[in-house]
Amino acid sequence: MSTMLSTGARSESNIEVHKYYNGAVPLVCFLALVLQAFLHKYGRFAELVDLPLLVTIYFGVSRRNPVSGMFLGAAIGIAQDALSHDNPIGLYGIAKTCVGYVSSSVGARIDTEHPVSRFGLIFVLFHFHQVVLSITERVLLARTMPMFTLRLLLDSVVTAGIGVVLFALLDRLRSRH
Repeated sequence: MSTMLSTGARSESNIEVHKYYNGAVPLVCFLALVLQAFLHKYGRFAELVDLPLLVTIYFGVSRRNPVSGMFLGAAIGIAQDALSHDNPIGLYGIAKTCVGYVSSSVGARIDTEHPVSRFGLIFVLFHFHQVVLSITERVLLARTMPMFTLRLLLDSVVTAGIGVVLFALLDRLRSRH
């Protein structure tokens, strides 16, 4: 029994928690929120991707701490709600809090460095985010929001593809020590 416990503890301790240069996390979060708020004015393509969601997933997976993932998701979600004129404050906050927690929990258990695993994780978490948004709108606001449409499928594929590229770029912000 003690062998199994020490082996399990050893395998979890081998998972690296990434550190970033000072100010990198708040700067990336700020840029994602600003770009998301203003890019929709320049075309329909910007509506296909959710940059704050990608940032929440990336830092959640990288930090591998569910509590910090929840707080980061909540902060990004509430800021996104504040910048959006369509949603009441708290809608994205609730959804991104859940995504931050789940992505941090998953990041602590599986390898998320490979592009294919990153694509799959983003794809699944995009739909998880959509389900939480839909349930929240139905329960708290008595509005119906679709959980799945072909448009959401396209959005999830585009978001996952852009996310793989974005994650590779964000990997460069890791500090070397």
